[in-house]
Amino acid sequence: MMLGGRGVDYKKRAAELLELVDLGGRIRHYPKELSGGEQQRVAIARALINRPKIIFADEPCANLDSISSKLVMETLVNLNRDTSVTIIFVSHDPDDKQYARNLIVLSDGKIVEQDDIRPVTWDD
Repeated sequence: MMLGGRGVDYKKRAAELLELVDLGGRIRHYPKELSGGEQQRVAIARALINRPKIIFADEPCANLDSISSKLVMETLVNLNRDTSVTIIFVSHDPDDKQYARNLIVLSDGKIVEQDDIRPVTWDD
């Protein structure tokens, strides 16, 4: 973005994205000062910097504890809802299907299950 974006205020955009993933208060922190879940949300913000229409998230919660995993997955759901970016995520955790609108289960490279899940809502 810094190299190719003429007239783009990348610092402002980065600050906006950190707010979007609920990390605005941590903008002056170094990666080693952030938890694993916070680092993962920074990665999500970084992925959004050039306004993509789709994000591919491969095991976005690998190596995270359950609380951080929940925050990361809720962040992805909220991004989909609020910005209309499509999120495609891969997970080996069957509990993560609660965050999906559509589910495709693969085994040995073949689709073994496909389901349209009800729209996700996060009212609580």
